Amino acid sequence: TRKESSAASDVYKRQTLSYGFDNTIAATLVVGLLIFFAGLPICYYAAKYGVDIDLLTRGAGFGYIGSTATSLIYSSFTFIFFALEAAIMAKALELVFNLPLAIGYIVSSIIVIPMVFYGITFISRFQLWSQPIWIGLQLTPFVFILFNDLSLVSEWTQYQGSKQVQPGVSILLFGAAASVMFSLVAQIGEQVDFLRFLPPKTPDNRLRWWAALIIAGPGWIVIGVIKILAGSFLVYVALKQGIDIDFASDPTTIYTVAFGYVTANPHHALVIAGIFVVISQVKINVTNAYAGSIAWSNFFSRLTHSHPGRVVWLIFNVAIALLLMELGIYQAFESTLSVYAIVAVSWVGALVADLVVNKPLGLSPRSVSYTHLTLPTT
Repeated sequence: TRKESSAASDVYKRQTLSYGFDNTIAATLVVGLLIFFAGLPICYYAAKYGVDIDLLTRGAGFGYIGSTATSLIYSSFTFIFFALEAAIMAKALELVFNLPLAIGYIVSSIIVIPMVFYGITFISRFQLWSQPIWIGLQLTPFVFILFNDLSLVSEWTQYQGSKQVQPGVSILLFGAAASVMFSLVAQIGEQVDFLRFLPPKTPDNRLRWWAALIIAGPGWIVIGVIKILAGSFLVYVALKQGIDIDFASDPTTIYTVAFGYVTANPHHALVIAGIFVVISQVKINVTNAYAGSIAWSNFFSRLTHSHPGRVVWLIFNVAIALLLMELGIYQAFESTLSVYAIVAVSWVGALVADLVVNKPLGLSPRSVSYTHLTLPTT
């Protein structure tokens, strides 16, 4: 499996500050459950027939024109989240090396291109060898924090946000928190980019096949929810340590506070936090860049009937993300994702409806194969 979005974790740090523990956690659990069940049929059909999200969309009733539009939706997901993740990395470079943000945006973008150039094989190897380092850095500060002061957990569960008038779940604040997280539903398309290479299911590998499908497919949201909860907790810890509320959602800042429980040297804590953030963002963005290059290739090949190569669209995708960063998308994070979520949920919801309703009822072909796809005429 690939990554879980730290941008999602970051935005829910902000949600905690605004809407409090009760509304943030309720929204996280409800939306996480909906995303899991929406992703299950998509991942199953993609793995069974070896098709990506684009071909799956075409075979599920969208047709040639419809899948062209959804390729644009999917590609926009990749460059929006690429920009958000790279902006987080640029902030880490600024804090650790005093690198100006404008230059940091360029460095955070360009560093990914040579890694993605070699394709899915190199990306898979990079994810594999970097995973132990990432897990170790992710878990270590929590061990020290909880060992130091376990009462922080109970205090965190009582935290009320700036917009929360009274304790408990408010339907309006719950909805506001959930609206942002729904944008993550498009992440299932990136999971499918890996699952389409899953070996065919046989009687001998049946259990392993299903385990791989669930863990690497819809199961990504389980880890995503855990990360969101962890991020929410770290926000409270940062506030308790006197971090200004305007900086309490910045990943490098709060992990510097967290690693401060590991080492008494503030500089060491900042360096370790910077290393962790850079590894996290690169792990995420190599897949965002790879998936975006495929989505753009699909989209433009249908419009222009030309195939200049995936590397061209890789650079194109990264260039758009870099432009968004330089224009300040990070400051419009929540409003951007709230609008995008409407489009993403509409697309995925229609796809799931075809897979779980139309196909079992025989209203559309029961299988998804190339013979069911409407190919362009030249």
